[in-house]
Amino acid sequence: MLRLSNLGFLVLTAIQFILGMLGNGFIGWVNGSSWFKSKRISLHDFIITNLAVSRIVLLWILLIDGVLLVFSPKLHDEGIIMQIIDVFWTFTNHLSIWLTTCVSVFYCLKVASFSHPMFLWLKWRVSRVVVWMLLSTLLLSCCSAISLIREFKIYSVLGGIDRTGNMTELFRRKEKEYKLIHVLGTLWDLPPLVVSLISYFLLILSLGRHVRQMHQDCGSSRDPSTEAHRRAIRVILSFLFLFLLYYLSFSVLTSSYFLPATKMIAKIGEVITMFYLAGHSYVLILGNSKLKQTFVAMLRCEPGCLKPGSKGSVYP
Repeated sequence: MLRLSNLGFLVLTAIQFILGMLGNGFIGWVNGSSWFKSKRISLHDFIITNLAVSRIVLLWILLIDGVLLVFSPKLHDEGIIMQIIDVFWTFTNHLSIWLTTCVSVFYCLKVASFSHPMFLWLKWRVSRVVVWMLLSTLLLSCCSAISLIREFKIYSVLGGIDRTGNMTELFRRKEKEYKLIHVLGTLWDLPPLVVSLISYFLLILSLGRHVRQMHQDCGSSRDPSTEAHRRAIRVILSFLFLFLLYYLSFSVLTSSYFLPATKMIAKIGEVITMFYLAGHSYVLILGNSKLKQTFVAMLRCEPGCLKPGSKGSVYP
């Protein structure tokens, strides 16, 4: 018989897995169908399509990890299977986070308006900037996965050390080194978080300046530019809220070696992570006019609903 906590964890995991697969699968289906029909895809749609695919992979990894955590704790804690899962998780997780950051930068450069030469240079080359970010994203994700090799080696040494006699001190030293490397792994997520914060800050400044200018010109505060600013800010702000929640849970989960009730902490961390992966997909759908129109039309089951590939703004 499953304990109540395990049963609740499995139910929450299953619900969020289904919601996440539906949301990210919808994004991939709409943009993929449009790409297949027109043989072309915008840079924005390309980014969020790859983001959706990476999150589908992450959801499957979390589902497998959760099942192992409940039904085979020993296999979950050690062995080559978990090392393979860790490598795939680390690579795909950082790829997903950086792709989301690319979306934030894309919105910022497309929507925000500043007269600074550096910003104008970036704005005029937004496609090139984002493409280079995508290439850097792939490289950084590979580096984050490769960094696990050192951690695996230390873990292997710990498994072969006899904790008695003169080996006790060596075991403690290696254990501290392993914990330190494991916790420092969370720092890979700080750069994309900082870049997203900068994008959000610039959008806020641009919106404030634009609204003041409109008031001085006695114009409406609900012109298309103002609405574009507000929609972009909502998308990035929602990402930051979900990502900060995820980063906090991930940090606690990574530091669980120092805390009691490790298994329970791991379960809570996985539930919050799945909530982030599922929740942000619906934020992207509602923040994108093309995806939103198709999504609402599907919910209403309208006979003439908007088909994938139909025209619609790709911007928030």
